[in-house]
Amino acid sequence: MSTLTTTERVFDVKDLNLWYGDNLALKSINFPIHYNEVTAIIGPSGCGKSTFIKTLNLMINMIPGVKMSGEINYRGKNILSDKVDLVELRKNVGMVFQKGNPFPQSIYDNVAYGPRIHGLKKKQELDEIIEKSLIDVALWDEVKDRLNAPAMGLSGGQQQRLCIARALTTKPEVLLMDEPTSALDPISTSKIEELIFELKEKYTIVIVTHNMQQASRVSDKTAFFLMGELIELDDTTKVFSQPYDQRTEDYISGRFG
Repeated sequence: MSTLTTTERVFDVKDLNLWYGDNLALKSINFPIHYNEVTAIIGPSGCGKSTFIKTLNLMINMIPGVKMSGEINYRGKNILSDKVDLVELRKNVGMVFQKGNPFPQSIYDNVAYGPRIHGLKKKQELDEIIEKSLIDVALWDEVKDRLNAPAMGLSGGQQQRLCIARALTTKPEVLLMDEPTSALDPISTSKIEELIFELKEKYTIVIVTHNMQQASRVSDKTAFFLMGELIELDDTTKVFSQPYDQRTEDYISGRFG
């Protein structure tokens, strides 16, 4: 069924079920995520894509009435059953949301937020981390002369890159991106896609996207979700050229969704 490689897994999700109250939203999900790869998750609205990635750093637990069964193994430890330090987990598994959500503070203070939460106070060290993170997201040259200006004054694309920089300051291993370009214009979208390609050298990335062209451009693996089920997960070239399941073919070719 699958041509998935057996390189080391940062996440190994086994038989994951998730309920919102009495509604079964994720059904027996088995999903390996490999180090230093980009995995794209596609599927129609309401199919469980965003729900699934929010399980990977347990942000889903912030929603009342959520229950889960199965295993979410991160670095070999099941974060559903073992005692988990949520601060440490979310430091290692960062998240970028659909719309850039900078804090109503300066550009500098936005990027400094994570290191300060983790106890870093030395200005020189903060300066170095902030510069490196902004360089990593190709924003340093655009903002280095106005770090004390309000982050809300940045364009939509710049705000999204700032939020990615903010996620990178804690040196995560995994970056979760929930439709990071859906609110952006084509030029800003292209910059974020280039950025994902570069960040893959240092990070494992999981991206939820409605844009199938984007999935085919940026990802190594693609997963197709439908009505809470993982229908197919394979190398991106195979999913888009020779999908195993007819439902995947129908979705990719625009017959539904």
